[in-house]
Amino acid sequence: MKIALIHDYLNQYGGAERVLETFLEIYPDADVYTLIYDKNQMPASLNKAKIQKSFLGKFPFSNFYYEYLIPFYPIAIETFDTRKYDLVISNSSAWSKGAVTNVNTCHIVYCLNPMRFVWDSYFSVINKNGLVSRVLRIVLHHIRLWDEVSSQRGYRYIAISENVKHRIKKHYNIDSTVINPPVNTDFFVPAPNKRQEEYYLIVSRLKAYKRIELAIEAFNELKKPLLIIGDGSHYNYLKSISNKNIQFLRDINDEKLLSYYQRCRAVIFPQIEDFGIVPLEAQACGKPVIAFKAGGALETVEDKKTGIFFLEQKRESLIKAVNEFEKTEFDSNKIREHSLLFSKQEFKKKFNERAMKIYEEYRQEMGL
Repeated sequence: MKIALIHDYLNQYGGAERVLETFLEIYPDADVYTLIYDKNQMPASLNKAKIQKSFLGKFPFSNFYYEYLIPFYPIAIETFDTRKYDLVISNSSAWSKGAVTNVNTCHIVYCLNPMRFVWDSYFSVINKNGLVSRVLRIVLHHIRLWDEVSSQRGYRYIAISENVKHRIKKHYNIDSTVINPPVNTDFFVPAPNKRQEEYYLIVSRLKAYKRIELAIEAFNELKKPLLIIGDGSHYNYLKSISNKNIQFLRDINDEKLLSYYQRCRAVIFPQIEDFGIVPLEAQACGKPVIAFKAGGALETVEDKKTGIFFLEQKRESLIKAVNEFEKTEFDSNKIREHSLLFSKQEFKKKFNERAMKIYEEYRQEMGL
């Protein structure tokens, strides 16, 4: 069977790319197609794959200014020739679900989220003053139309969470099944010596919707040590509003990340995520999570068992949760056990079984 994996872009390494790595473990001979590819930002496990990038990847500086190429993404994703493949799996948060396939090819969409910026974040993007905002209204209107049309190109959808399943139904009127994304519980493990330090930890891309400033405001007031691991467009701003008890780290490899997880008191998770791998990586290390009670955290954190929820995205609510956390006892072994429900082994087994069943259903339906 010839299989292709289609991924939005490979110019930064995060949760979506970890999913792609796991797909390549299930289907090691699969070809990978992506809009933009920067091998310097990818680990060896992905660079050794057979990767083909779109014509956009040939634009000068496309890896750095990829957000400005948004109007061209629909055309670019449709240029991938999928005719020789029996099965196409798109790992999609926006574009890859729009790949064009013929009747001989079964197309499964593993949906990380419907296109966030034309649906859930639309008004926060356009409700600003200036020419750029006015232009965006026009551009995003046309992209939303393309998104709705292209959503019908997948034969079956698999959502990463119940949260995303509901969004797929709302925005595309498509039913889907849920298979949670994988967590490498073989790598993320508790420290053998149970060593713990006094700092709290955030692991995140530093973007506006992640709400990292909320945690900074809270810890500025609490005066407790907070370590923030990540990079992004808000790095300089977030650093500028932080007191000396808050430290930032960039370019941390997985081995160092594991060490920081293992030694922290708890992980702070102030954002609304479609699912969120970080809380489960922390729990795999036996560490509790202090999370905003919304989105994917509702599916990964058990209140008072593997973490503490705070109810409002406000400084006062997070401060209250941190204080409550410090009065609560947690069993690191039970936290670890909970994370194993989301292990990579479980994902690989569930996804492959589901994909092969869908593939056979497609062939029967199409008379192939």
